[in-house]
Amino acid sequence: MTFPTVDVSHRIAASSRTVGTRTLDAGQARVLTITRGYPGPVEDVWAACTDPERLARWFLPISGDLRLGGTYQIEGNAHGTIERCDPPRSFGATWEFGGDVSWIDVSLAPDGDGIRFTLEHVAHVDDERWAQFGPGAVGVGWDSMMLGLTMHLESGGSIDPAEAVAWTASPEGVRFLTESSDAWRAASVAAGENPTAAAAAAARTTAAYTGADQP
Repeated sequence: MTFPTVDVSHRIAASSRTVGTRTLDAGQARVLTITRGYPGPVEDVWAACTDPERLARWFLPISGDLRLGGTYQIEGNAHGTIERCDPPRSFGATWEFGGDVSWIDVSLAPDGDGIRFTLEHVAHVDDERWAQFGPGAVGVGWDSMMLGLTMHLESGGSIDPAEAVAWTASPEGVRFLTESSDAWRAASVAAGENPTAAAAAAARTTAAYTGADQP
């Protein structure tokens, strides 16, 4: 599938984002949540998020023992252990990348005539790194993931990874990354972050993703 034209502002607005905290055994953790509605059926969205063949068509190739208690490896990305699985409604897993361990939780819930997709990412983030980049450091990546999932569900097609990477460097792609970073800034402010600090962190995140100079 050739990478299509993307209505950037519409795609960003279609998802909602929140930032919060949660107390774990190891201490306080940050919680990033992104949600979006889909028409369903729930079985199709579940398959798109859990079937290796489907995942490779919009995200990245995945291997491993994909069952409760099994492990997974996303090619060139995170790996982890599947800690909870309730098909076709929810699953939870560790998200291990770069020596850090965090957790993801994906749920599909009825929402009117469709379903609501929710992804939570729970991570221990040191205050210095949070002050530097804020939630957009990982939130922008989840927005990009959500865009790929949405395009796949809408078309049923596959996204060429090379085309996706090239698109992020295009004016349209840069605008998507920039608007995503700003949306996470707004979520951070809504959660109580100082607006000036949140804006500075978002500017650094945008620059990291787009290669642009900071203002």
